[in-house]
Amino acid sequence: MVIGRDSMKVSYPGLLEERLPSGNLRYRVRQDGNPKRRIALTVGPDHPDFIEQYLTARAGKQPQKANPRISNAIPQSIEWLVLKYLDAMNKMVDSGLMSPDTQKQRKSMLNRFSSEYGEYALQMPSEKLVEFRDTMSGTPGAADNMVKTIRAMYVWAIERGICSVNPATGIGKINKGKGGAKPWTIEDLKNYKAVHPPGTAAHLCLTLFMFTACRISDAVRLGRGNEELIDGILALRWQPTKKGSAEVVIPIMPPLYKATRAPKVQGEKYLLTEYGRPFKSPEGLRNRFRKWCDDAGLEGLSSHGIRKATGHLLAHEGCTQYQIMTIHGHTQAKTSEVYTQGVERWRLAADAMRKLEGMEW
Repeated sequence: MVIGRDSMKVSYPGLLEERLPSGNLRYRVRQDGNPKRRIALTVGPDHPDFIEQYLTARAGKQPQKANPRISNAIPQSIEWLVLKYLDAMNKMVDSGLMSPDTQKQRKSMLNRFSSEYGEYALQMPSEKLVEFRDTMSGTPGAADNMVKTIRAMYVWAIERGICSVNPATGIGKINKGKGGAKPWTIEDLKNYKAVHPPGTAAHLCLTLFMFTACRISDAVRLGRGNEELIDGILALRWQPTKKGSAEVVIPIMPPLYKATRAPKVQGEKYLLTEYGRPFKSPEGLRNRFRKWCDDAGLEGLSSHGIRKATGHLLAHEGCTQYQIMTIHGHTQAKTSEVYTQGVERWRLAADAMRKLEGMEW
């Protein structure tokens, strides 16, 4: 039997309260535009997740079962919002809408934010958020990333009717920056190779970065399975993990081919740990690469600096902007993108990589 309370009819169109034979109440929602379809909710009106479940059901989607940690948090608090967003990010990663690296970074930031302001109401004043940012002024890059992460969380919340104001909107950056990662010099490359000879994982790692300009999140994934023949040329093809990146297809230059075949232990992926297994995460490779750099006396350098160095070398050798875009997987310069699609991207990439063919390695 359907029992419609007047307050529910006013506040929640399509909400049905049903008394089951057991005496318990069940709540269902008529889908907006399809009233014959009734979707069951997993919580009642007194639960903090009720509004979100109601809106989900009205949109014709099945609500997810409530997270017990969220249920124990103070409703409409920052902790409550953070837990809901962390739960949503898990689903985004599972569906390919967010990279695990982005999730990891945002989770770390939001846990710190929640530890400071978890019990505060989620509609915090912008000036309070500015105060929080300023407490991190010793690490301006991290401070700006914190604001960026919080802004993304509130965008997500506003889209779902959880709140109406984004306190991070309009808050500027405090990090003036110094050009990002420091590019490697020719001398840096020589010093590294002097310590890490061919056949070692360290040498292969440097060569992979240098002759693909890949990000570290892609380096752990590349292997024989990414190789293919194009016009009689052995090439590497991969889709970068960074959201918005274009597919990269580049020739495997002789130094890279030689380096990938040099290690005694070969596996599904090019880069293997000392135990002969692929790296489980980009962070694992990042830590190992940092050690390899330290062993060569190269402090303050990173894998991303090699990517920048490759771009500088390609430009120095006369490569066009669009040739470099094909190597790096960039998709900007929208008006010229038509010239770097499909076969044209491959031709430009092949021409660009040949610029490095004569480089002493």
